[in-house]
Amino acid sequence: MLPVDYENRVYAAWLGKCIGVRFGAPLENWTYEEIRDNLGDLQWYVREDRGKIFKPDDDTSVPLIQLRAIQDYDSRSHLTAQECAETLLNYIGDHHGTFWWGGYGISSEETAYMNLISGIPAPLSGSIAMNGEILPEQIGGQIFSDIWGLVAPNQPALAADLAGTMASVSHDRNGIYGGRFIAALTAAAFSESDPRKLIEIGLEHIPSDSQYTEVVRAMLDFHAQHPEDWHAAFAHLKAHYGDHLYPGLVHIIPNAGVVILGLLYGEGDFSQTLRITNMAGWDTDCNVGNVGAIMGAAVGLEAIDYQWREPMNDLVVLASLIGTRNIMTIPQCADLICHLGRKLSGEAQSETKARYHFGYSGSTNNFIATGKKGRPIHIQQAIVEGEPSLKVSVRKLNKKGEIRVATRTYYRPSELLSNYYGAAFTPRIYPEQTVTAKLYLPTDAPQDIKAAIFVYDDNHAQSYQAQAITLTPNTWHNLTYTIPPLDDACLSQVGIVLRNVSANWTVGSFAISELDWDNTPHYSTTFAKERPETGAISQWTYLRGYWRLENGAYHGSGIGYSESYSGDIDWTDYTVSSEITPLMGDYHLINVRVQGALRSYAFGLAPDNTIALYKKNTSYQLMQKTDFTWQHGQSYRLKICAKGDEFVATIEGDEETKTIHWRDTNAPYRNGQIGLSIWNNGHTAFHWLKVVPEE
Repeated sequence: MLPVDYENRVYAAWLGKCIGVRFGAPLENWTYEEIRDNLGDLQWYVREDRGKIFKPDDDTSVPLIQLRAIQDYDSRSHLTAQECAETLLNYIGDHHGTFWWGGYGISSEETAYMNLISGIPAPLSGSIAMNGEILPEQIGGQIFSDIWGLVAPNQPALAADLAGTMASVSHDRNGIYGGRFIAALTAAAFSESDPRKLIEIGLEHIPSDSQYTEVVRAMLDFHAQHPEDWHAAFAHLKAHYGDHLYPGLVHIIPNAGVVILGLLYGEGDFSQTLRITNMAGWDTDCNVGNVGAIMGAAVGLEAIDYQWREPMNDLVVLASLIGTRNIMTIPQCADLICHLGRKLSGEAQSETKARYHFGYSGSTNNFIATGKKGRPIHIQQAIVEGEPSLKVSVRKLNKKGEIRVATRTYYRPSELLSNYYGAAFTPRIYPEQTVTAKLYLPTDAPQDIKAAIFVYDDNHAQSYQAQAITLTPNTWHNLTYTIPPLDDACLSQVGIVLRNVSANWTVGSFAISELDWDNTPHYSTTFAKERPETGAISQWTYLRGYWRLENGAYHGSGIGYSESYSGDIDWTDYTVSSEITPLMGDYHLINVRVQGALRSYAFGLAPDNTIALYKKNTSYQLMQKTDFTWQHGQSYRLKICAKGDEFVATIEGDEETKTIHWRDTNAPYRNGQIGLSIWNNGHTAFHWLKVVPEE
């Protein structure tokens, strides 16, 4: 069922989505008149972001969270609304990050979230019966739904069903119809590029007597009579379905009309479609993001002007509870989407790819080249000696000069254009992981060029690199570097450094075809180099609670399950150790195999002078406990080893040591992050933490 060019079309569609969101974001909630009078006929990005990283946005963050439902619920094509709801609850912080938290009864998503955590199941959580007529028909049901068309190409009915189920968690009626419509259009765009035909396909998957169908038909009819005047079409839309005619902050109907207008009058041209949609105003980033995804799938990479792509540099910053997933490149997003699309279709998976590869035409994977006594002047995707690669062109590399080509593995929130969606980051790479890369030097290069993999520690402003090797021209080289076990590090870059040790290199190039690393970390932190960031501290995200640096330790306090997370969700077998001081309350724990807010293991101090091991599957259940005398204000050393389905948890005090052995024989979690937990009105100080591989 999947098209032969599935990967490239998905990459083009997700790239189109990200371009549309970036193009529309600065104009969100502007009217057509405000855009026209202040910016004129806008052709390209408003470059408000010079020197900054483009901000995270719910239009891109939420779809990639929703998509995890396929992964977490065994790739089923018939997800339930409650499974969709639990996917959202698992990857979203409590009242921070990811969504617009505008208030209960104001934000559709926040209202649904509060309903869910209060015990109201989906789809009742998003229903008109529960939330009234206004909230369930806001735009959120539509804006995230193109992603379902990307995992169900050429299957508009399946895409519509998946999108409708997910949308029902927070929306109803027209709010659901919009999700079904956009998903069906995106799925159909893999084999149909004519906008009118695409729209007719979308209409097959929503009720013919709905108001959503009415506005779509109205725009189709107007276009048939006035096919060359989109301004007149917008005037007609505004007069009969304008934003001022509908309740709530961002109703779906006016914006649905804008999407249809952009598709019809764009006439199959990617740039023209985005420009018209953006000029119409209202919810610009959402509308332009939707048409960008649809058009990207329909017309492919070749039809996307490079002026849209170059400022993106393939980077998308996201906002979820899993910090390592908040820095992704557009090729990595496309790889994920295609992987889940193949699972959904039952097709065999393609060959495993490196984290950073250059198999998509024009992809750069957020790599940047810099020089010292060397001038890299251009980077581009190219086929080098038969391998898709990143080609770096060199203007001059003097004797003892160097060129560094690297991608980012951590950002400080201060580097972002803005952060009102609350992105927090966890490094993608850690000490003692082994990095591999593949590099090519062409025939005409000098004989004395050396290369090595390097990482950059932002906490200490220090680079670390492998022993450089001398490169042989006209040869591919496999580079390897095992990062040393560092303390209090924050690795924010990984890449390759190229050095010239003899004669000047005036004109030339070199190429990188892939870069990757394994998933075994070994590091420690005293929190001494961390700083407050996005509600917690650098390198950590949080679910709930008040997390801060205080008296040289990482402190957490709060009600309910107050938890903070770090590390990579793909880590498997490892040991976590930490020294803690319980200051108030009955529960003071460390977590392993954290797979989000709803799934993890926790071990530590428990009520009635005990230690306990818990497993969380939506809520925590006691697995095993034993007596251990503890008191507030005293320090204890906790350690938990996770290997396969076995867990060995140990506590050491000044006078006593106790150990719990337990095997999880009921669907054990085999991978996940690390975490820190304080439950039920507690306060804990965490003094240091160490992670080592469990061989």
